[in-house]
Amino acid sequence: MPHSKRPAASSQRDAASDAAESAAASRIACDIFCAVIDNFGDIGVCWRLARQLAHEHGWEVRIFVDDPHAFQKLCPALDPGRATQTIEDVVIEHWHEPDHAGETLQIADVVIEAFACELPGVYVAAMAQRERTPVWLNLEYLSAEDWVADFHLRPSPHPRYPLLKHFFFPGLGPGTGGVLKERSLDEARAAFERSAEARAAWWQNATGGPPPDPQATVISLFAYENPAVDALLEQWCDSPTPIVLLVPQGRISGAIARFFSVASFDAHAHAERGPLRAHGLAFTEQRGYDALLWASDVNFVRGEDSFVRAQWAARPFVWQIYPQGDDAHLPKLDAALEHYARTLAEAPRNALARFWHAWNGNDAHAADAPNRTPGTVDAPPQIPPPVPDWRDFAQYLPEFKARSQAWASELAQAGDLGGNLAEFAKTQLK
Repeated sequence: MPHSKRPAASSQRDAASDAAESAAASRIACDIFCAVIDNFGDIGVCWRLARQLAHEHGWEVRIFVDDPHAFQKLCPALDPGRATQTIEDVVIEHWHEPDHAGETLQIADVVIEAFACELPGVYVAAMAQRERTPVWLNLEYLSAEDWVADFHLRPSPHPRYPLLKHFFFPGLGPGTGGVLKERSLDEARAAFERSAEARAAWWQNATGGPPPDPQATVISLFAYENPAVDALLEQWCDSPTPIVLLVPQGRISGAIARFFSVASFDAHAHAERGPLRAHGLAFTEQRGYDALLWASDVNFVRGEDSFVRAQWAARPFVWQIYPQGDDAHLPKLDAALEHYARTLAEAPRNALARFWHAWNGNDAHAADAPNRTPGTVDAPPQIPPPVPDWRDFAQYLPEFKARSQAWASELAQAGDLGGNLAEFAKTQLK
């Protein structure tokens, strides 16, 4: 059965209440299971998807999350001490342990196993006993690689139960699941861009002051720890034009504080050196992050969720991909560049690739480093970490801006992930 519905209080019901109850009973129930591995990307994606399925598709959605404290950073209304609560029409349950399946075992019509987190065994067994077999989806991480289209929606039979799981792959091109995008997002961005009052209010709230002068380049910096940050900050200090740096509170904050020789660089912090003026911003809930992207000329983003939002913001951006062992993340970085930079001329395309790779700790010219003297057993030379060349990158900002706007339109052609997922699930429900 789907999630339980509240029974009618009286047998005396009019046609309107009958219709309302019928509509509620026909709603698709969806459970999303999310294990927070690191940072906020996993729960960030699940929270966006849950709200979109509830608000745009009328689904009855429940999230199981094992780290409510991390979730609270993105959703301040969440009480991490409560086992069950409802926020924005989404039921949220604390997933206490791998075998826990909620305070009351209820099996949904659509079950989403986010990022291979593994469903509780008792839940899977109950899925197999359900009269109407649930649609079981394994929501994978985003990748721009070509193989994604081949594996998207590929079925995988369960080894013991009569259940079929489908792999649902987000992607940047046709034949994939697309990426998350709310129906109202483009209009919200356009309204922000049209309204000087909205932008002024945002700057006052975020930094305590007015918007910067038009000749300043505004840069948002949302990043993991990065040994290249000091060199980049030094370049911004030598910029011929003003640079305003916006740093959301997070893992890069300590490095910014050390650079400016201050105790911390959290919310409301300010520092200046030469033409560089930096502001520390409070960690924002999800909707607030979009406005930060729209207020900036260039956005440094990390992981998956902010990477997707930067693309919809239609601004030049620099992606710090989540690092993996044996540099397994670098082919994914190149695959994204292949899509995003496809129509750029050779010079800006190469500058973009050089900067992205340097920011991700990969020196494209490492192969040109001097070799050891033949016949010796000396240790290989210590190659310093690559330094992103801001001047090389910034000279092409007009081209990157035009490309980012065109790319947002191209990306939309793959459809949004929430809509694609809802459509596929409906075809599978019997």
